[in-house]
Amino acid sequence: MSVLLLRLAGPLQSWGADSRFQIRSTRREPTKSGVLGLLAAAEGRRRTETIEDLLSLRFGVRTDQPGTVVRDFQTAHDWAHLDTSGDAQAMPLSNRFYLSDAVFVAGVEGDRSLLEGLDAAIRSPEFPLYLGRRSCPAEGQISLGLRHADLKSALRAEPWHASPWHRRRRPTSVQLPIVLDAAPGQLGDTIRDVPLSFDPSRRAYGWRTVATDRLAMANPDGDDAPDWFAALGGH
Repeated sequence: MSVLLLRLAGPLQSWGADSRFQIRSTRREPTKSGVLGLLAAAEGRRRTETIEDLLSLRFGVRTDQPGTVVRDFQTAHDWAHLDTSGDAQAMPLSNRFYLSDAVFVAGVEGDRSLLEGLDAAIRSPEFPLYLGRRSCPAEGQISLGLRHADLKSALRAEPWHASPWHRRRRPTSVQLPIVLDAAPGQLGDTIRDVPLSFDPSRRAYGWRTVATDRLAMANPDGDDAPDWFAALGGH
């Protein structure tokens, strides 16, 4: 079995799995639906095209730098429809949440020939790639290449991709959370995060079970003194 690893980093990311109405939330790690959408975009697939082959991929993600949740409070007016006074009609207020300065290593496990094609597409994408929303462009090279290993082993073996400033603010030993598709019969949390269709006219998502793990990582740049800035909500 082979694994394609991806580095997902940028000023902002947003990975919604349960956003509703005027509240657009984000999970604390990339979603399977979001990453499969990124892979489909890299290959130039339209939203109406099938993604059945991508659904066979097993997905996992490691949090190398958790980032900070930030809120964007948005207002809008519809100038195509004016009210009785001639002003634009006010649209519903919305709250959109993002992850700021986060870094993740995501992996998809599957047939090597399929992954080789996806790797080539990521390196030379047909459509612009973004991290959950169009307003969130990716930073740097996304593909980390193929690994001949199972998904969990590949995520545990990959070097730490946190920023130097983040490493300096962490202790000399860190725990990196890992979330991945559960094996058959394995217990875990259930989330609605399987993209059955990206077609805007009939967008549909199924359920998947996820298991969690943690990786202990040595941090030679770290400092075991208390980080009071981080404790107050800083990076």
